Amino acid sequence: MDYATILVEKQESAPGVTVVTLNRPALLNAMNTRMFEELLDCARTLSHDESARCMILTGAGRSFCAGADLKERNGMDDATWRRQHHTIEEAFLAFKDLPQPIIAAVEGHAYAGGMELALMCDFIIASNSARFALAEVKRGIMPGGGGIQNLVRSAGMRRAKQYLFTGDAFDAARAEALGVVNEVTAEGAALVRALDIARSILEAAPMSVRMAKLTASRGGEVDFHTGYALDIAAYNVLVQSADRLEGISAFNEKRKPVWKNR
Repeated sequence: MDYATILVEKQESAPGVTVVTLNRPALLNAMNTRMFEELLDCARTLSHDESARCMILTGAGRSFCAGADLKERNGMDDATWRRQHHTIEEAFLAFKDLPQPIIAAVEGHAYAGGMELALMCDFIIASNSARFALAEVKRGIMPGGGGIQNLVRSAGMRRAKQYLFTGDAFDAARAEALGVVNEVTAEGAALVRALDIARSILEAAPMSVRMAKLTASRGGEVDFHTGYALDIAAYNVLVQSADRLEGISAFNEKRKPVWKNR
């Protein structure tokens, strides 16, 4: 895939892993309309790519993403703003709903829409240089890229409200304490750690991982019994798969399984 504002690279050192890089480093990877359109196309394409078993989202240069490009938005009329935001909504939800796991690897600023995009990933690995903020209230608007719902679900209602109401930034250590990020690495090492985790994911059966993501994501939004019903429905699909038979055979034969994704 060839884009102007993002890089999409399959990893030779980890076949099955695709790294998507926000690539406007001179502007701290601020997202303009072109980037939103390209992110949407990228997510749609990757969702149908069976060779893409795990994705990592990161930023070029010294920042993950400073949010929307406010210079582009300066003077933007209401109709144009709404059209752009519709694309944002589609793109961000497309990343959240990817059937494959996606990990955000964050260095530097993840502000406003940048933080919201990171929160749309399954989890976040951040370096100790990372800083997070949903600062939209300081610009006369509010988070509109899923940040409110994702922050409430990861940090808890009361702690999320503090940062939503103030727009204040917080560092990687605080993000880890809040449950916003899974791990904090040394500066410059977030992508390396995300790749290590992605390689571990590749060892698992691809259908199993996709089903686990589906039921965890959807089940976490409903009551326990409904979520558990989703688990069992997905479990029964896997029971009939060739990879279930391969997994049992490989265990008994003391070898690594060869997954067919079937």
